[in-house]
Amino acid sequence: MRPALKLFFVRHGETDWNAERRYQGQTDIPLNDRGRAQSRRNGEALRAFLPTIESADFVASPLGRARETMEILRASLGLDPAAYRIDRRLIELSYGSWEGQLQTHLPQTDPYGLADRELDPFRWRPVGGESYADLLRRIIDWTETLERDTVIASHGGVSRCLRAHLLNLDPETIPALESPQDKVLVISNGEMSWV
Repeated sequence: MRPALKLFFVRHGETDWNAERRYQGQTDIPLNDRGRAQSRRNGEALRAFLPTIESADFVASPLGRARETMEILRASLGLDPAAYRIDRRLIELSYGSWEGQLQTHLPQTDPYGLADRELDPFRWRPVGGESYADLLRRIIDWTETLERDTVIASHGGVSRCLRAHLLNLDPETIPALESPQDKVLVISNGEMSWV
């Protein structure tokens, strides 16, 4: 990615599974009403970057919650809601056997997996899933294709890995990075801000 490029990253709005603290991963769960309101708020925040943002590349994860977020964002900007690309590399981290499980149930349903994750949260992989190390490789590959300013609607894990790569953070910190659903992350020239 060229240093002068600017990325506008929006995590998809809330889903019922987010509200329940249930692992989603690549399970396709729709936005709830709060998530739609968050997406509209983020679209309004992006209005400050008009008109230059109109010529940006708009790209979303293939999951419905990210696509709906992108369509709400674009509508808030007065742009055609359907005029964006999908890139499978922006799909969320796969939680494998953990998908659909409540965080509070894991001590009973997978105590060994939970203990292993505590030892190495960056490299740990749930049964049938991905590690943050796996996701980071996928995101680095994606950033190599960027040619212009880009608006992204994707997921929390993708946001964490993108920041680690573009801001030269220690990859071990990735699992602990915040990823709000009601703010837009702006990254440019090795610096970030929230709007």
